[in-house]
Amino acid sequence: MGSTGQHGSEGVGRRELIKRSAAIGLVAAPGMGLLSACASSGGDGQDKAKAGKKTAKNPLGVNDTAKLDFVLFDGGFGKEYAEDAVKLYEKDFPKAQVKFSATQKIQSTLQPRFNQGNPPDLIDNSGAEQMDMGVLVGKKQLADLTPLLDAPSYDDPSKKVRDTLRPGIVEMGQFDGDPVWILNYAYTVYGVWYSQKALDGLDEKYPETWDDMLKVCAKAKKKGIAGWTYAGKYPYYLPFSLYPMIAKVGGREVLDAIDNLEPNAWKHPAVKACFEAYYELFQKGYILRGTPGLDHIQSQTAWAKGKALFIPNGSWVENESANVIPADFDLAVSAPTGIDSSDKMPFGTIWASGGEPFVVPAKAANPEGGMEQLRVMLSEASSRNFTSKVKSLSALNGGIDGIELTPGLKSGVAALDKAGDNVVNPRIPDWYVQLEKEKIGVGGLGEMMAGRLTPAETVKKIQGFADEAAKDTSIKHYKHK
Repeated sequence: MGSTGQHGSEGVGRRELIKRSAAIGLVAAPGMGLLSACASSGGDGQDKAKAGKKTAKNPLGVNDTAKLDFVLFDGGFGKEYAEDAVKLYEKDFPKAQVKFSATQKIQSTLQPRFNQGNPPDLIDNSGAEQMDMGVLVGKKQLADLTPLLDAPSYDDPSKKVRDTLRPGIVEMGQFDGDPVWILNYAYTVYGVWYSQKALDGLDEKYPETWDDMLKVCAKAKKKGIAGWTYAGKYPYYLPFSLYPMIAKVGGREVLDAIDNLEPNAWKHPAVKACFEAYYELFQKGYILRGTPGLDHIQSQTAWAKGKALFIPNGSWVENESANVIPADFDLAVSAPTGIDSSDKMPFGTIWASGGEPFVVPAKAANPEGGMEQLRVMLSEASSRNFTSKVKSLSALNGGIDGIELTPGLKSGVAALDKAGDNVVNPRIPDWYVQLEKEKIGVGGLGEMMAGRLTPAETVKKIQGFADEAAKDTSIKHYKHK
């Protein structure tokens, strides 16, 4: 949701922001009361389209005369990419009538339709008015997308759709075990963003160990440049580099324990080591003065103007800050710096995951059509079209051949290549939005980075927040299987 939901059309990929708490944007998530209402069953439902005949060209058995009703969130990615994909669907099913609409008001537009039992066949459930996924899943309002994932891919019938997707896409659609309720279409790379030109100016390479990070920051400080800045008012941006660093230092299982709200998960030595490392940036004066008072746009602007070397962010930053990033900036992203060679995972371990969540409602009249439209969107042609139009990778592991990649996108692709299998995907941001955003982010990390809490106090405070969430019976709890 991010820049999309929040800033109209400036940014890309931030939709995660709201959707996942990690990146959650500035917009508060809608009230749970409304969301529950929106997801309540009710209504008489609508007549299901008769399924069509399954063939090699129509593996999901779409009824070729059935209407398709597709509602898209109209945000930073715009609607052109989806309109183009609809044309491909219409070409494959010339007798089908497609009703395509785009809105920023997903919840208020669709809530009455869910209540009446006549939701659309495909929804891009994103933006400030996103419907709460946990509620939709809990109330059995969504169709299981396993038939889509097990269908032959659009370009290569010998491969299933699931085998063509980027790491973490399938898992992110799961809440409790096997069913896959959501297909995230965009793919965001999180990490430490910087200007290669600025690093070259210091005659330095991106630091792989913390000692080297401190050395680079010291060198920058001598030239009047801060080492780091971040969205001080929204410190839930800090985990974009901090969570994968914790995994690098202590192994993926440390993040899994944190996601599972296990007792003492935050007291793991890897968490302590990483908190102490970040706190050192504050202690040594390597953070841009005034950062705790800056929002995401102000911190990104200061960084783009060369006042700070590094900023933790997601790949939407390239589009969102396009008007302030100089032409010769040479934008780059790196996986987080580790502590040293004793880290459990190699340098290159990075957080990357899906955003832009598409769902097919359980009561859709034409669920096969909704899934087929997604299958079309996961083709090379649709994916390439999306990437070239909005400067974001799609969920398809490919779809970039022949495209002139922008500097940030090119660097993101290189970072993913370097990571290989060492891609992590923390779930606490989308399983427990408020815990991540308000408690861990604002109440914990924000206070520590402003120097108001020590690392030890921060660990204790965040562990307390996690324990409260674990005991809170009013929220649904999820666990890694």
